[in-house]
Amino acid sequence: MKITVLSVMVDDQEKALQFYTQVLGFEKKTDIPMEEGRWLTLVSPEQRDGVELLLEPMGFAPAKPFQKALKEAGIPWTSFGVDDVEKEYERLNKLGVEFTMKPTQMGPVKLAVLNDTCGNLIQIAQFI
Repeated sequence: MKITVLSVMVDDQEKALQFYTQVLGFEKKTDIPMEEGRWLTLVSPEQRDGVELLLEPMGFAPAKPFQKALKEAGIPWTSFGVDDVEKEYERLNKLGVEFTMKPTQMGPVKLAVLNDTCGNLIQIAQFI
């Protein structure tokens, strides 16, 4: 068994597509129109055949309060691995990305948390 698709609920798929590709650097893999929204997946340019990130529309009513509660509590929806958190923080900060947590060492991992502009906090992590 392995992970093939990871979902991130977003309040606007097009806005999310722009942020996740143009700012974070993911690449669009699949874009299929569905009844309400699209099956819209992204991949890392470093792992084009790896895990796909599904930018899932908020079509399920309980998803909105859940997403809001996570964000208000400061809990990231998911975590992305990076080689150098400080370097990514500087790059993204220059692009105007809002961070709720600057790079912070926590045991064997260095973390930072950013706002994806689509309703979520996303953690970036570097294992030292």
